[in-house]
Amino acid sequence: MNVNFRYVNVDISESLNTFTEEKLSKLSSRYEFLIGATVRFKQDEKSHTKGKICDIELSLPGPRIFATSDEAKHEVAVRETISDLEKQLKKRKEVFKTH
Repeated sequence: MNVNFRYVNVDISESLNTFTEEKLSKLSSRYEFLIGATVRFKQDEKSHTKGKICDIELSLPGPRIFATSDEAKHEVAVRETISDLEKQLKKRKEVFKTH
């Protein structure tokens, strides 16, 4: 699976890239129909408690799947976003099974 990273108002972090790729590779091994992912890390300056935003868009046959989360740390945001994506992927896999 091809993964593209984009950083908006955040410094580029190789450790964050590695962490995210590990989590996405687990998804890719479970759902072989995944083609690619676009990951965006953002910083919300107005939020004082959270403000670390992770957006992930997955490319697969049919409509793309998107999830986002806003947490205190980017790593936690990645986990939350991937958890949301997995719920959507389970539903999508059920649709593939019926056809």
